[in-house]
Order: sequence, then structure tokens, then C-alpha cells
Amino acid sequence: MTDNTRIPVLRLLIFIIDWTKIKVISSIFDEENVRFHFISKGRGTASSEVLDLLGIGSSEKAVIICLEQDVMIPVLLREVRKKLGFHNPGVGIAFTIPLSGINNPILQVFKESIHKNEKIHVEKDLESMSNEIKNDLIVSIINQGYSDEFMTVAKEAGATGGTVINARGLSHEGPVKFFGVSLQDEREIIIILTKREQKAAIMQAASQNYGITTKAGGIIFSLPVDRIMGLNFE
Repeated sequence: MTDNTRIPVLRLLIFIIDWTKIKVISSIFDEENVRFHFISKGRGTASSEVLDLLGIGSSEKAVIICLEQDVMIPVLLREVRKKLGFHNPGVGIAFTIPLSGINNPILQVFKESIHKNEKIHVEKDLESMSNEIKNDLIVSIINQGYSDEFMTVAKEAGATGGTVINARGLSHEGPVKFFGVSLQDEREIIIILTKREQKAAIMQAASQNYGITTKAGGIIFSLPVDRIMGLNFE
């Protein structure tokens, strides 16, 4: 019997993996009946020395955003690690972001098919994942053509790497404007996963050089990351 009174805890689960591995993720999502996920193509900017750690080097990357119940996160991570292989260097990285709100129809879908905790077996290594906020995701939306310069400044401020996604800005009519500054339709979204203590320095450097009043027209913000796990653990 389905319990519609329970409110499921939902999170965004984000994978950054090599583009050639998206079929593996898609097959796992099908097996686990994951309803809401989105895939974008990006390119990594990490230096070679951190490639093995983060899996976000200079090749094409898939950025997969999945909306799922908190209780299912360890299951998905376990299956991805299992099928991508424990010993493959630079396989990728996964992390979660807590939600502050969601529209009711989507919430209702999860309430109607809520998973029971007793059905979920969590491996010992996944149980040790800490919920303490130690990392942040810096999201920067800038005009096209500035990403390489942007990442140079970000790395000088402490960033180890990032992922760039091409995007398009939309407005009701004419060019997008913020504070009287025109922004290009073609945009680049740069996501940087960083330790919390390094966030302020990276954001300050990025804002000073590529903020809203510069030619890059950057909009820069951060989100808390409550769980993070590399997919190439020994």
C-alpha cells in the first residue's frame, strides 16, 4: 500500500562523466525507474594533474542532472560505480545539491511511488558519506568566448578545474539586459566544484574580472553541495 502522507526528501544528483559513458548512466536510470533526468554536453577544463581525481579533464563531458529521493541516491551511486568500474582513472564525479522548493505536481509523483527505507541496502562505503556542507558549486553564466580566460583567473584563485556548457539566453524581446548591460544570446555556463573555504576567493576573482559590468557580463552564484563522491574509488 502506497503512503501518500509522507513527504519524500528530494535532491539534485549531478554526474560529470566522459561523454562516451552516458549509455551506462541511462541504462541504470531505466533499471531504477528514475523519472526526471537531463543530459547536457560540456567540456572539461581541469589540468592533467587533477584529471584522475575529478574526471573532468579536457575531453567532452556529459553533465547529467537527476532529481531523485534522498534514499535512492546511494543506490544510484553504487550502481554507477559498479558498472563504470572501480579502477578506471578519471571516470567522473558525482555530487548532490539540496532543494529549497519544488512544484507540487512533481512532488506528488514521488509521493505516489515513495520507496521504503527497508528496501534499500546501502553499502558500507556509501554510508560514510558526510552530510556536512564542505563543498560548493560555483555557477557562472557568461557571454560566449570568455570561458578560457575565466578559468585561468579561477584557477589562480584556487579552482582545480571546471566544466563549460554552451547555453542560450532567452528574453521576451531584444537583447537580455541586467543593470543596463546588454548580454549576448549565446552564453556559456561554467560550473566549478570547490571546497567551501576556497569559494569566496574564486567568486571574488571571477566577479572582479568577468562580472555583470564587464564585457563577459557574468552572473555568478554558488550552491551548497551536501554530498560528493568520485566514481573511481579503489
